[in-house]
Amino acid sequence: MARSLTQEQYDAIAYMALPKKGGLTYDQLAEKIGVHRATIFEWKKNPAFEAELKRQMIRNSQDKLPELIESLADIAIRDGNAAMAKLALQINGLLTEKVEVETKDSGGTDIDALRQRLEAFKAQKSGDTE
Repeated sequence: MARSLTQEQYDAIAYMALPKKGGLTYDQLAEKIGVHRATIFEWKKNPAFEAELKRQMIRNSQDKLPELIESLADIAIRDGNAAMAKLALQINGLLTEKVEVETKDSGGTDIDALRQRLEAFKAQKSGDTE
């Protein structure tokens, strides 16, 4: 059974989840909660500590999330930022990471027939532009 976190760990998490650790250095944080600086770095290796730190960071920023999501489109448009555009589309369910395509081949692809169809299409397109 996993050991629960100590009060000192929760105190450290409260500061570490703030932007720039609440303005404290690791030395100041360690002194404030009454542990050695090295102890904090050992705690950071603990998966339970890291998980709780991430949860606290999410709790701290939840009220800002709607504004952040709303600003993604503005940033994408203003800066021409493709990564922001992709993220905005993904968040809104308009873009997925993976697309699976299933093909059904009857077993015999007629390459000559495909070439003829392609040539006919090209001829039709060139006739449309004239």
